Amino acid sequence: MKLDTAEDTEALGAAIGRVIRPGDVIALFGELGTGKTTLTRGILQALGLEGDVASPTFPIVQTYDVPDVRIPLWHVDLYRIEDPDELDELGLDDARAHAALVIEWPERLGGALWPDALRLRLASAPEGGRALTATVPLAWEERWPPL
Repeated sequence: MKLDTAEDTEALGAAIGRVIRPGDVIALFGELGTGKTTLTRGILQALGLEGDVASPTFPIVQTYDVPDVRIPLWHVDLYRIEDPDELDELGLDDARAHAALVIEWPERLGGALWPDALRLRLASAPEGGRALTATVPLAWEERWPPL
């Protein structure tokens, strides 16, 4: 899928935000500057968030809860995780019981990324914009593509 502008990326996020459910995991792969946070902004806006969305690179986890959003969502950025033992401290498994997770840099999870996660890979397209490749698990088949 081709995303020509940041607005296209945000619109895709908004479409995902309309179908996301508690327990869902969206894994966002891509280099710096490929639109992972922009896509997450669209998801959160569709969930009702009215404020800004920043990448949680330094806090690692940014939580959004009702009533600010329709369903709880954890925005997770694993870029700074260096030791797999740090992942246990985040409580991501427990969070899935009540919230959706959007995870930037999910490769830091190694083999611990859940098999039912929607995997979205964003890359700079040679002709400009972004190219998105989706690996869609069974849990998402009826909801993908969301547009």
